[in-house]
Amino acid sequence: MGAQDTVDRADGRAADAEGVRERETRREQTHLDAVYRRLEEKIHEAEFLMDDAAKRGQVGTPGALAERDAQVFRAGIHLNRLNSEFEDFLFGRIDLLDGKTGERGPDGAYTSVEPADDAVRPDGGADIAETLHIGRLGVLDADYAPLVIDWRAPAAAPFYRATPVTPGRVVRRRVIRSKGRRVLGVEDDLLRPEIRATLDGEELPAVGDGALMAALGRARGHAMRDIVASIQAEQDEVIRAPAASVTEVEGGPGTGKTAVALHRAAYLLYRDRRRYAGGILVVSPTPLLVSYTEGVLPSLGEEGQVAIRALGSLVDGVEASAYDDQPVARVKGSARMVGVLRRAARGALELGEVPQRLRVVAFGSRVELGADELRAVRRQVLGGTAPVNLMRPRARRLLLDALWEKSGAARRHAHDPELAAEVRQGFDEDLDEETDFTDFLDAWWPELTPRRVLAALADEKRLARWARRMLRGGEVRLLARSLRRLGVDGTGPLSVHDVALLDELRQLLGPPAARPRRQEDDPLDQLTGLEEVTTAADRSGPRRRRPDVEEERRDYAHVIVDEAQDLTPLQWRMVGRRGRHATWTVVGDPAQSSWTDTDEAAAARAEALGGRPRRRFELTVNYRNPAEIAELADRVLALAMPGSTPPEAVRRTGLVPRFVAAVGADGADGADGADGEGNGEDLLGRTVRAEAERLLAEVDGTVGVVVAMGRRTQARQWLAGLGDRAVALGSLEAKGLEYDATVVVSPAEIAEGLSPREFTEGGPGAGGAGLRVLYVALTRATQRLTLVSGPRDLPDADGVPDLLRD
Repeated sequence: MGAQDTVDRADGRAADAEGVRERETRREQTHLDAVYRRLEEKIHEAEFLMDDAAKRGQVGTPGALAERDAQVFRAGIHLNRLNSEFEDFLFGRIDLLDGKTGERGPDGAYTSVEPADDAVRPDGGADIAETLHIGRLGVLDADYAPLVIDWRAPAAAPFYRATPVTPGRVVRRRVIRSKGRRVLGVEDDLLRPEIRATLDGEELPAVGDGALMAALGRARGHAMRDIVASIQAEQDEVIRAPAASVTEVEGGPGTGKTAVALHRAAYLLYRDRRRYAGGILVVSPTPLLVSYTEGVLPSLGEEGQVAIRALGSLVDGVEASAYDDQPVARVKGSARMVGVLRRAARGALELGEVPQRLRVVAFGSRVELGADELRAVRRQVLGGTAPVNLMRPRARRLLLDALWEKSGAARRHAHDPELAAEVRQGFDEDLDEETDFTDFLDAWWPELTPRRVLAALADEKRLARWARRMLRGGEVRLLARSLRRLGVDGTGPLSVHDVALLDELRQLLGPPAARPRRQEDDPLDQLTGLEEVTTAADRSGPRRRRPDVEEERRDYAHVIVDEAQDLTPLQWRMVGRRGRHATWTVVGDPAQSSWTDTDEAAAARAEALGGRPRRRFELTVNYRNPAEIAELADRVLALAMPGSTPPEAVRRTGLVPRFVAAVGADGADGADGADGEGNGEDLLGRTVRAEAERLLAEVDGTVGVVVAMGRRTQARQWLAGLGDRAVALGSLEAKGLEYDATVVVSPAEIAEGLSPREFTEGGPGAGGAGLRVLYVALTRATQRLTLVSGPRDLPDADGVPDLLRD
């Protein structure tokens, strides 16, 4: 056979393969068209329900209004879901052998996982008994046969769980790439290649061989995509794990922890919507990660039941906008602050001008309590354990007791207890109406707000008294200075750590006493006896709250904590209050922790989770980073956490990390001053900008420039005018995010400026945390990585910084 014959045969096979691909794509397009026709029918049904509900509302009776409202609410949700056309609405298919049982589930699919004993004939042939298409929502045809299986349904599990080692009934797994109503292509995995399977009398074809790798190579945008089309077995096991007690998930960079957490929220709602009607709270470390992930749940068919909140916005009415340096953050986040705040909550009663004498008129004569007597009453009140604001009624009662005793009336009526009780009641009622008494009580036991008490910590001398034997002198100075940005009443910018302090103070202070409010009569109430009728629109509108009282939901049915390794002890206490009766999913990676005292954080975490049983999972495969990038990051991991095992990268690109040194002849980088405000023309800035421009030309998606937290403003100036695809962010903001390409600027600065010799075991406590932050920065890229070194990195002739040399 000649060379030309070989080429011709190869061309023929390629043409045949292309023909099979086109034919299979057309078949999936035909099925997708049928799905959308059925969706349109369901949309018309939902619109009819909406119209019918509007007519019911014209009846005017309370019963009709309630029925109308419930119907509008249900139909509105249904219509909203049906009208949403997401990319990859239909994304998967599995072709299955005959199963051991013939039972059908509620989605119309057979429930059997294992093939029947006679599913494969002795000659190796088999018939495909069932084909299931997997999508974001379940769709049944008019005869209730499944057109699409919801990805969360038990019948869809083999799409994610089946492997060539344990294929179960799955012969072929197909990933369908679609956009809107158009099928773009298909990729197949044959999980039982030894079987000659037929479907409708034709041999089962296979198209392509890289469905997962194709999904991993897609360009990144600024929003997280769901992973329903590429969930792997170990991820699916976590997503579908029972919700009882606490599910703990550990995994290194790129293992899909955040995506798994969000998909788990959608799955739990699908499996037991009634149980989780109390809501699911997803806690993320930063607003950047919230904005990156918040679009995932709607695309999974879930919206409204899940709250995704950053730690800095976990308290309603409060939004963290300031940043604390690491030394300050370590003080504010420490569990020692609980004791400091407990003293502050009580000591704040002495703020301002506190009256030292109480004078009232009782029974026609003046009764007076002096400073010593008032101090004794205050000590007696504070002997209780109730929150400070809730002690106010006790303070009032003990003041009245002291005044009653001082008046001598108790002695005068001691012979007649019944008369004494009657006189005492009149005494209390008279004083409660005395302006002198009520004004004194307001000044002597004021209603305290968390913001006001937090602002009081800015007084260094006062804080030193409250923090005695709990904080060191240097820590007191750092804490007091950081809070001077607040006004006397606590107004001003707050950091994410301040929010946790506020939440702790709210617990210690308790809510202020409710002010009596005059209720105006509503003529409708008199006519119908109906106090309130609300509609779905009313309830979905902006929440109304008293402007002087901060309120938020504080009791969720399930709490998911993302990047849990970064929560400080005070933040664990804050999150724990929102999940007292909840089940939990806790997702994190100790190797990425930026908190220095991991033992202290572990104790606070254990307290927040309580005695609930634990179920632990580990994700071991790095789907984000190419092996070339992962290997470099693993060097830092070995320094930060000796003996730890990194996740295994599943792909290679041949693109090794690039090293660039931005060091002038005099060893300077040209940065302008210690405040990090550069003019955009210094050597480091020019180098970073040039690398960002080069990477923008090489990748289709985003480029992240990661700098030390103090350089964030400067880095944004370096990237000015490069467009939305280039993003500058601080090293602590990068957690959970990913970019097609990353520029990591000055690894030594990110690792707190310490040399490798200082990162040895027994070295400074901050060293390990700094290296873990650098490890995070090095693992954000899905394709390309550049490291730009300054003088502090001590780069060699090739630009490789001291920290990363072998």
